[in-house]
Amino acid sequence: MTIFESKRVRDIKKAQKEKLLFRELSQLFLQATIDDSRLRDVYVNRVALSADKSICFIYFYSPQGPAFFEEKLDILKLYKPSLRKAIAEKIDARYTPDLVFKYDEQYEKIEKMENLFEQIKKSDK
Repeated sequence: MTIFESKRVRDIKKAQKEKLLFRELSQLFLQATIDDSRLRDVYVNRVALSADKSICFIYFYSPQGPAFFEEKLDILKLYKPSLRKAIAEKIDARYTPDLVFKYDEQYEKIEKMENLFEQIKKSDK
C-alpha cells in the first residue's frame, strides 16, 4: 500500500465517522429540541472531525443569524456532557471526541454569492 492509498483510506474512514456522528448528533439534538423549546430555530448543519479525531466540531445554523446562535450557545453547552455520553454509548469507538459548538457561516456565504450572481445577471441585461 502506498502513502497515497493509506491517506485515501484514512480520509474515507474519517468521512464515515463524520457521517455517523452527524446522524447520531442530529437525532440527539432533535430530541433535545423537543424537550427544551429554548433550542428551537437552531439546527445541526454539519459535523467535522479534527485531524486526530479527538475533537468533533458541530456546526449549527439558525435562520435568525449568528447573534441568535450566540444567545443559545450557553444552553447548548449545558447539553455537552449528556450528548458526549450518549455518543459514547451509541458509537462503538475507542475514544469519544470532545464536542465543540460553532456557528456555520457556510450557508450565509452561499447566500451572499447567489445574491452577487443575481446582481451580475441583472446588470448584464
